[in-house]
Amino acid sequence: MMIKPPASNGKTRRVRKAGLVVFCLGLLLGVLALSLPGLDSGIAHAAELADTGADTATYQPAPKLTAADYPTIKGVNSRIAVWLAAQLHLWFAAFVLAVPIFVFIIEAIGMGTRDKRYDNMAYEFIKVSITAYSFTAILGGLLTFLLVLFYPHLFQYMSSIFKESMFYYALLFFLESATLYLYYYGWHWLQGGFRKWVHLSLGLLLNAVGTLLMFLANAWVTFMMSPAGVDPAGVFSGDAWAAIHNFLWNPINIHRVIANIAYGGSIVGAYAAFKFLSARKSEQRAHYDWMGYNANFIAISALLPLPFAGYYLTAEIYAYSQQMGITLMGGVFAWLFIIQAVLIGTLFLSANYYLWCGMGRSDGAVRYHKYIKYLAIVIVGAFLVWFTPHTLVLTNEELKALGGPYHKYLGPLGIMPAKNTAVNIMILFTTLSFIFYRRANKVATVSWASAGNAIQIALFTAGILNIFFLGVYHGYFTNTVYKVAASIPQVLTTLTIIVTSTAIDAFMYRGAKQVAPLHWGRVSDRSQYALFLLAVAFTWLMGLMGYIRSGIRQHWHVTNVFRDASPDAFTPGLGYAANVVSVGTILFMAMVIFVFWIADVSSRKTAADAYWKTPPA
Repeated sequence: MMIKPPASNGKTRRVRKAGLVVFCLGLLLGVLALSLPGLDSGIAHAAELADTGADTATYQPAPKLTAADYPTIKGVNSRIAVWLAAQLHLWFAAFVLAVPIFVFIIEAIGMGTRDKRYDNMAYEFIKVSITAYSFTAILGGLLTFLLVLFYPHLFQYMSSIFKESMFYYALLFFLESATLYLYYYGWHWLQGGFRKWVHLSLGLLLNAVGTLLMFLANAWVTFMMSPAGVDPAGVFSGDAWAAIHNFLWNPINIHRVIANIAYGGSIVGAYAAFKFLSARKSEQRAHYDWMGYNANFIAISALLPLPFAGYYLTAEIYAYSQQMGITLMGGVFAWLFIIQAVLIGTLFLSANYYLWCGMGRSDGAVRYHKYIKYLAIVIVGAFLVWFTPHTLVLTNEELKALGGPYHKYLGPLGIMPAKNTAVNIMILFTTLSFIFYRRANKVATVSWASAGNAIQIALFTAGILNIFFLGVYHGYFTNTVYKVAASIPQVLTTLTIIVTSTAIDAFMYRGAKQVAPLHWGRVSDRSQYALFLLAVAFTWLMGLMGYIRSGIRQHWHVTNVFRDASPDAFTPGLGYAANVVSVGTILFMAMVIFVFWIADVSSRKTAADAYWKTPPA
């Protein structure tokens, strides 16, 4: 039941104006925070001008080390120790960065609609991230300690270049911690009128600071891949902004923002599934079913553009260094991309399966059940093309029996034009699954409903034909330039279909008649296992791709500048890398289950019973 706002008076208007001022101040602080990299450059430049005697001679070249220069501890593999600490830290960091983003949006929706359920859902999401934030800080400290212990020369070299940004990083970390705790512990206190605007301002500032922290850390990582601001000997020029704004900084920033949102959605979806399966009351099951649906919606919304961000990053790696690109996609790491393809297919299949199971909430979904098997066939078919390798790893006997490593029928499916076509089809049919789910319980009442459906059918048909034409003709009957260039109109076609069809559907079903009230909580337990699978697959995928991104530097700490001469400087085989990533995934999921348990212990009696009066529309 909606609460009617009190009548406005002079005092109320003054409070609202004050609240608006505070919100604008938070927005200004957020913009200021996002401008700190430029401030960093300005400070570094001002210091450089002030010290007239400073020149590049004050900076030392990258050290030339031998294996004896690296400290060791008997029985401890320094590379695996740093690898696991860094990966666990990044998993938790991705989670705690993403959750406040959609918590802020959900809280704003709840404030705008005055629906208490959204506010409670946002609060429960941020509650889960509080313990995860502590793990992030602990693992970050462990990573720093291990780097100083096992790779002191590398840490000293990086610190000499990024000392200003590391200083600001530390300050911003304290600011983020203070803002997060104020945002969480002040949730119930900062409610209503002026106080709610203050709380939203804190959420905005929290997201601005967290995003900037990620950008600064990304600069250190991408500098090691594509160093800038140094000469071939590794002597730093003194331009801090050049080192930060290196060739791969922006592509990594874009890719990680999207990936982190998708990942955060999958983790809170797993939390909702955990609570759903342990709930004993129908009200609780309804509440956590709704939470799981919203989390899955967030994950899917970010998952759809994620492959395009990955393509952009890969293209920029090729543009920076063709040798690095060849090593990435056609060299020692090529087969890891087959594993990556399997995991991406798992994400799409899990997300779609959850949507199909979710149709059980609606009495009107029976109209669309007959289409599910066709959606499944197309998505599985595209998935099979997506992970088909170009050449096979074979024994001598298998090689002789096959006549070569290249299969005459399946081999053509292993090149990028086929895979680009497959992933675009998977994305389109996932969008179609969501459209079917969204309209399953509704009946359009607008006069142009038939025309709208016809336009959508024509749009999908023409778009799919265009994607196939670009993939087949330009992929197999033109030169390499057109093979690569054809991926751009494929992406534009997919995005055009998604945006246009979603807009048509939104207008067509505005004010639509419901077949019956949605039955939240009326889904099978299998749908919740799909949410768990989504979180595990995302975690494994991020770990694998993190290894690949770092591993393409091969025997360099900093590409072509600072050589890695440590005893463990080698490129692991597939089994070795997969085992380390798997151990990391198991450790992370165990920690996440602990986080879920702590969140559950802190509030045994959920607020869902109190506020879940009617199911959300």
